[in-house]
Amino acid sequence: MEPITAHIVHAFDIHGTGGNPAAVILDANGLTPGKKQEIAKNIGLSETAFISKSSVADFRLEFFTPTKQIAHCGHATIASFSLLRKKGLVQGDRSSKETIEGNRDIIFEGEKVFMEQAPPEFTRLGTLEDKVFEALGITRHELADGLVPMKVDTGNAFVVVPLKSVDQLANLTPDSNAIIELSKHLGLIGLYPFVLPHDGNADARSRMFAPYYGIPEEAATGMAAGPLACYLYSQVQSKDNFVIKQGEFMKEPSPSQIHVHLTLGNGAIKNLFAGGTAYTSKQLEWFSKP
Repeated sequence: MEPITAHIVHAFDIHGTGGNPAAVILDANGLTPGKKQEIAKNIGLSETAFISKSSVADFRLEFFTPTKQIAHCGHATIASFSLLRKKGLVQGDRSSKETIEGNRDIIFEGEKVFMEQAPPEFTRLGTLEDKVFEALGITRHELADGLVPMKVDTGNAFVVVPLKSVDQLANLTPDSNAIIELSKHLGLIGLYPFVLPHDGNADARSRMFAPYYGIPEEAATGMAAGPLACYLYSQVQSKDNFVIKQGEFMKEPSPSQIHVHLTLGNGAIKNLFAGGTAYTSKQLEWFSKP
């Protein structure tokens, strides 16, 4: 029996440190969905990517958290294509992935890998805003001036929550059960609170909580940074490039940096690409029971 090899690749790192680790299985042909879920649970990282052959794109990617399959995953996509390119399995500056919700383009810019996301869908929360505040342990008075939470979906849905200060972001006390109920009700991956820094090093500093998918907190979330960049374009600053920092306020900090490029036309976002660099830290091998 051939061993299953999982490459642990840290995506959205900063100069070779930090980032968000994903497990990447390069040859997932023949693995059943149940076996993939078992492997993802045993590895225990926030996401595991399974790469297999595709007849409609360069590769088929499937993503599993420790508890569920999800349609898209930013850091696991960046991890996968960074690894594929370093192993010489991708040539040129473009590639593509097949997912359970259709195909997405991949672009390489130097050492960075960028993944395509869909145009944003914005939904105001109305009376559900109070449920968001309760879930994060905050009050309405802690929101950034003139901004409100909003559900934003570019393939995965998140509620972005604008806060006034870095201290508020760092000292959040999220209620996992409340976030799970909100996620079920609104069809979310999780909550994405953020602040607007004034040091010029990034456009936002953020955290991501997704307990419904077995992720208490994540170091870098490309599929949340995309929605946040769209929100910032819509509500804060009309530009087409954003830098989002994440991971610095976790119990075990893992600072990460996500770049987002928006494609604009007639003042609207046509599509977007989120990306960054990645590095491989180790390999895991084991023999899986049939």
